[in-house]
Amino acid sequence: MAQATLHGTAADARPPREPWYKVLYIQVLIAIALGVLLGYLHPEWGKSVKWLGDAFIALIKMMIAPIIFCTIVHGIASIGDLKKVGRVGLKALVYFEVVSTLALLIGILVGEVVKPGAGFNADVTKLDGKAVEKYAKLAADDSVTGHIMGLIPKSFFDAFATGDLLQVLLISILTGVVVTGMGQRGEAITHAIDTAGQIFFRIIGLIVKLAPIGAFGAMAFTIGQYGIGKVIDLAWLVGTFYVTAFLFVVVVLGGIARVAGFSIFRFLAFIKDELLIVLGTSSSETVLPHMMTKMRRLGASDSVVGLVIPTGYSFNLDGTNIYMTLATLFLAQAVGADLSIAQYATIILVAMLTSKGASGVTGAGFITLAATLSAIPNNPVPVAAMTLILGVDKFMSECRAITNLIGNGVATVVVSRWEGELDLEKLRQVMENPVSIGTDISDHSPNMDPVAKPSSVAAPIPVAAR
Repeated sequence: MAQATLHGTAADARPPREPWYKVLYIQVLIAIALGVLLGYLHPEWGKSVKWLGDAFIALIKMMIAPIIFCTIVHGIASIGDLKKVGRVGLKALVYFEVVSTLALLIGILVGEVVKPGAGFNADVTKLDGKAVEKYAKLAADDSVTGHIMGLIPKSFFDAFATGDLLQVLLISILTGVVVTGMGQRGEAITHAIDTAGQIFFRIIGLIVKLAPIGAFGAMAFTIGQYGIGKVIDLAWLVGTFYVTAFLFVVVVLGGIARVAGFSIFRFLAFIKDELLIVLGTSSSETVLPHMMTKMRRLGASDSVVGLVIPTGYSFNLDGTNIYMTLATLFLAQAVGADLSIAQYATIILVAMLTSKGASGVTGAGFITLAATLSAIPNNPVPVAAMTLILGVDKFMSECRAITNLIGNGVATVVVSRWEGELDLEKLRQVMENPVSIGTDISDHSPNMDPVAKPSSVAAPIPVAAR
């Protein structure tokens, strides 16, 4: 009888289930479906609501820079050991480069095996490059020197004004290092920055409730502007890219996740809200703050989350890497160009560099593709050939952003485990019921964690598993 009473009390203590129509990811799904319907039935109306998606992304982006700054500064200062900061950063960069290189190679492998551009027989002389001139111009300004100089903002506050993630990372790391060395005065600064970060996270919590409206506007515009017909015309390329990205997530990231001690499918269920928002907006920046909160709830340490997630948005772009090599091969095949081994090597090396600047912004992948094409020796594939895929790039940008997001989430857990700062008990609790624990991304700041604080952390990944 006592046992029954206890069970009854526990059941009664559970919070009432939220009505389905109030669940954010269901609202986003409905909004995406309505957006597709409007864009298909009334293209002009669909294009007219583009501002809804733009406004939502703008609201999110205005908070990204201060959130990254507060998170990284607080993360470095709370570690208190600059050697550890360097160690975590080095591990993250090693992981990023290894997995990013795999993504580039997989794109080339699939392009060579499937040959999505074979038989396209595009006439280079008849291609109108005016539609991609702006991308070619941006790509022409891209160089190693340009990347280095692009890291440095005109002033401390200019990085916040422009929202350049690499510049924000630079000033955040410098500030964190200085605050760490300030002793007791630094502790007061760290506390103030942490408080400011919580304010920014709460603002994001309010903004994200508008995600269904943003997803509706973005999807209605995409279908209204480009139409389903464009996807049908290049279905083989779009389908190949989506299948390749899916296999990369399941096989490559799934294998890495298994070594780290969790299921990739349960992980995807845990971040389903973020995946749907990215699907609707085509930008992974829209969920950056919430991914940081989710990774903490998954058991990753604050210091690792604060360093890996923001850095990964500039250095760990698996979806973009797959797209660049696969799209390059598609265009080469479409115009009948035969690439040499040296040209393949150049594509990989240039893509590894150019992808580092493509954060989570819509259309950044298209600019990096233009830069990659321009750098191939003897230029066998003219940048004007990009007009062949301009109409479907927006449909592929959604897949790029989703794959990038998943890759950064997995990287955070792996680096946290590698560093010996992953709470396995918390990870187990979340993975047992990821859908339930992963709901409601709008009401949690970094310090509002519904799962118990770590009582123990995981041991580092054994050498054999590294």
